[in-house]
Amino acid sequence: MTLQDLYLTLLVGGTVLLASIAAARTAHRVGLPSLLLFLAVGVIVGEDVIGLHFDDAQLAQALGTAALAVILVEGGLTSEWADVRRLLLPAGVLATAGVAVSVLVTASGAHWLLGMNWHLSLLLGAIVSSTDAAAVFAVLRSLPLPQKVAGLLEAESGFNDAPAVILVLVLSTADVPGPAHIAGQVVYELVVGGVLGLAIGRLGAAALRHIALPATGLYPLAIVGFGIVAFAAAGAAHASGYLAAYLAGLVLGNAQLPHRAATRSFAEGVGWLAQIGLFVMLGLLVDPSELPAAIGPAVAVGLVLLLAARPLSVLACLLPFRIPWREQGFISWAGLRGAVPIVLATFPIVEGLSGARDLLNIVFVLVVIFTIVQGPSLPVAARLLRLTRPGALREIQVETAPLDVLDADLLTVSIPAGSRLHGVAIFELRLPPPTAVTLIVRDGATTVPGPDTVLRAGDELLLITTPKVRQAAERRLRAVGRRGKLARWLGEHGDPETSRLTGS
Repeated sequence: MTLQDLYLTLLVGGTVLLASIAAARTAHRVGLPSLLLFLAVGVIVGEDVIGLHFDDAQLAQALGTAALAVILVEGGLTSEWADVRRLLLPAGVLATAGVAVSVLVTASGAHWLLGMNWHLSLLLGAIVSSTDAAAVFAVLRSLPLPQKVAGLLEAESGFNDAPAVILVLVLSTADVPGPAHIAGQVVYELVVGGVLGLAIGRLGAAALRHIALPATGLYPLAIVGFGIVAFAAAGAAHASGYLAAYLAGLVLGNAQLPHRAATRSFAEGVGWLAQIGLFVMLGLLVDPSELPAAIGPAVAVGLVLLLAARPLSVLACLLPFRIPWREQGFISWAGLRGAVPIVLATFPIVEGLSGARDLLNIVFVLVVIFTIVQGPSLPVAARLLRLTRPGALREIQVETAPLDVLDADLLTVSIPAGSRLHGVAIFELRLPPPTAVTLIVRDGATTVPGPDTVLRAGDELLLITTPKVRQAAERRLRAVGRRGKLARWLGEHGDPETSRLTGS
């Protein structure tokens, strides 16, 4: 590739990225899931419209798998363990037994309605059986739902990719193994993937608590890196990397690590980038001229999935947990599909299975049509089922936010023996407003100072200031530390040669 080719590639990529971001804003304003417009961007850029050629299913599978790993790490990092913990059992049942029920019911519908053979019918059922983490996280977190309902849907979407992927991989081969082999493979991949995800998440949390990294921006990179390592390690062990990635993210996101808010913001940005790249690529992969023929089969299979397979799986799995009917109804309707089924539809294409390309077109159209139906209707469904909590979105959010979000700086000051700051009262510092001394650590105890609090040698001070006056505040502190509270009269202005201040 020449430099000119590189410039052209970056120009096209950057333009597509900006167009997708604009599409996300448009989708939010009109109440549609962003994935639809991302897919539309890919279709428009593709060979039937603008002319960019892309039909490498194997590359799409590899990049799509990596993007889903990032999305699941981000989902785990931004999920609250307190909400997920009490829902692990019902979410786990829904993500395993529920997937099995959905596969069987959907496959039966595809077989009897479309005349597909059982092999392709079961494969299609496995492809569309799992809810999509990206779609669920994006849509449900903007709704004022009860924590139990939102937490159950998020946990299910984080867990159920793993069983679906295993079934698709098994069914994508020409010779399908027996049920006992499939069950054993599912158990192995889930158990080993879960153990590796939890272990690497705990290892990462322990390491980051005890290792001081030289820059704030390295913490988010390290945390997301541990999630990717969990995904890759599980995949290398032929276990479920998807489950490992989600669990590692869940552990790390709830471990009270430094710069937690910055990490979440970074993870959300990386997650958005993965979603945009994934959906645009999948839009590029399909051939629009082939899609009209898939509309009828997609609608038929989608109706079976929406009105029969999903409700039956929810009923069968959640009935023992005594979840109210209204909540079960919403959980049934909120089984959103997105990138995962389209990525899974590339697996049989890579394996060279006959009829696989038709499955991709059916799945693509199904995702588009039923996302349009389900996504915008979720707020209405929540209101009709009386699940909306009007005050939920107005609850305060307590977070250890990085100060750059608040346009503020944190200064720490150590008062050494012999410093002229000893004996100076807070008000005598005459710090430039709005600088304030917010905390004093003295002999292991913390104190919130008042204007008359007198400083002592050995004190550790925490000050909050703004970027505009930070340098002036530092100079004033240095000046008083050298010449006392009359430093200005004595010609001391606090030049920085011997600074003992640190900022973050």
